[in-house]
Amino acid sequence: MSTPEVKTPWIRNLGDVPAHLEYFRGSMFDMVKQAADKHPDYIAFDFMGRSTSYLRMVQNIELCARSLKTLGVREGDKITIAMPNCPQAIYMFYAVNLVGGICNMIHPLSAEKEIEFYLNESESYSVITLDQFYGKFEAVRQNTKVVNIIIASVKDELSRPVRAGYMVTEGRKIQKIPDSAPVIRWNDFIKLGRACSWNYKVERSADDDAVILYSGGTTGTTKGIMLTNLNFNALSEQVVAANPMFRPGDKMLSAMPLFHGFGLGVCIHTMLSQGGRCVLVPRFTAKTYAKQIVKYRCNFIAGVPTLYEALLRLPSMDGADLSSLKGVFSGGDSLSVELKKKFDKFLYDHKSAVQIREGYGTTECVTASCLTPPHMSREGSIGLPFPDMYYKIVKPGTDEELPYGEEGEILLAGPTVMKCSVNHPEETARTLRRHADGLTWVYTGDLGYMDSDGFIYFRGRSKRMIISSGYNIYPGQLENIIDANELVHMSCVIGVPDPYRMQKVKAFVMLNAGVPANEETKKAILSYCSKHIAKYAMPSDIEFRDSLPTTLVGKVAYRVLEEEEAAASGAAAEAQEDGGTK
Repeated sequence: MSTPEVKTPWIRNLGDVPAHLEYFRGSMFDMVKQAADKHPDYIAFDFMGRSTSYLRMVQNIELCARSLKTLGVREGDKITIAMPNCPQAIYMFYAVNLVGGICNMIHPLSAEKEIEFYLNESESYSVITLDQFYGKFEAVRQNTKVVNIIIASVKDELSRPVRAGYMVTEGRKIQKIPDSAPVIRWNDFIKLGRACSWNYKVERSADDDAVILYSGGTTGTTKGIMLTNLNFNALSEQVVAANPMFRPGDKMLSAMPLFHGFGLGVCIHTMLSQGGRCVLVPRFTAKTYAKQIVKYRCNFIAGVPTLYEALLRLPSMDGADLSSLKGVFSGGDSLSVELKKKFDKFLYDHKSAVQIREGYGTTECVTASCLTPPHMSREGSIGLPFPDMYYKIVKPGTDEELPYGEEGEILLAGPTVMKCSVNHPEETARTLRRHADGLTWVYTGDLGYMDSDGFIYFRGRSKRMIISSGYNIYPGQLENIIDANELVHMSCVIGVPDPYRMQKVKAFVMLNAGVPANEETKKAILSYCSKHIAKYAMPSDIEFRDSLPTTLVGKVAYRVLEEEEAAASGAAAEAQEDGGTK
């Protein structure tokens, strides 16, 4: 890659972190297989007390790949993976890559209509999900082109004693799938592979399509982002180069989900392609997160600011020994200066020699492309670009580069930049633009600036978005869903402050004439929403209004509602403070 003629100074001073790297040119599976050949007896991942070696993991991936070939999966076919962080998800992810397919990664808690959208948008051939989510997939199956639904179960990957405990607690809550259901059970699926004697491996190159992740793009409407083998493999090498303290065998707490770029790209693929060890956490809570850090003496952890806020308040962390930590990363939302100071003190008080390091990234570049160096933080900064990642600050929507210190739109270029927006060439053209420097730049829609040493500062999002517990929620999509309800005339969705999630969703609704603004109507709308909106994006409250504020051009003035809520929240806090001092 030639160095572009851009104004960035590229001052690093990061010891042994190179500015440029040579990247692996094979597939994602090839890179993991290379790590397994070097370290066959190392532990690849731990899952609920059970460990799997690299050698065993690759054997299971290859067996899974044979089964996919037996089912008729061909090069370029899309396979939807709607799974938590568990072994079957790992095997399927790399097996699809091995047979030349494309993994379509979605949230298993998605609502039925969202699932239908994801399956049709990707034109998926097959699906793998857990038994507890089967009902949602079966409900929409007839509206899609899906041929096979493969059903896995957490219990199949548990040791005998843990399985017994699981079946009398979580397992008994799962509704039994009828024996006649048109599905393939995981164990039966794996048996198919034993009959496959023909060549199931498909030669794939670095630039071939590999994974679809979902993002709101520049318009705030969910679209699939097509990512290549190189995008993920380059990220893996960049992450390790920016963390020279990493060694094969180091443990990463893999709690961030597989459908998220950070969870998949850093917590899973970076670790498994570099000989690291993933501690898989299928159900993410602050308590389970804290327990695994201590139990496995993890070396690397990643999370969103709300998680770190919660860890500060957990009694179970009292006296915990965190001296094993080599890296603590924060992303998904802005880390306040105050929270960083509190958590750095927390780490120090718990025997850790490291501080929390903030990063920044977008799904259009898989995930992180910028990270605070280990020993060189600057207050309020999200760090320096990874090797071969270029940042440019421009006047929003243009290619006019701005001086150091001046706020504008953040642009990114480098080997992790996406291939395209799936089935949306107009979105691709808006997001990816080739400049005179010869590079293709991602227009992030985010605002920030760069100082004269190349440190990046994030200042906000120019596109409308709510971030709740690290999840991106797009108000425009929720409004389209709510407005389609027969009781609703018009709606406006905003994010309101929440002490734990940072923001929660609130909907303002104008009802159709004659519809009563009462609790029964609210329940009816929320019930409707639950079928179309994922749990994490569900409105926490609905407020009925006779009218909604509008702009001069007649659009709903959502910022006015945000200001009203901020004022009401401030007044409530002030009243509470006054009450406490009386």
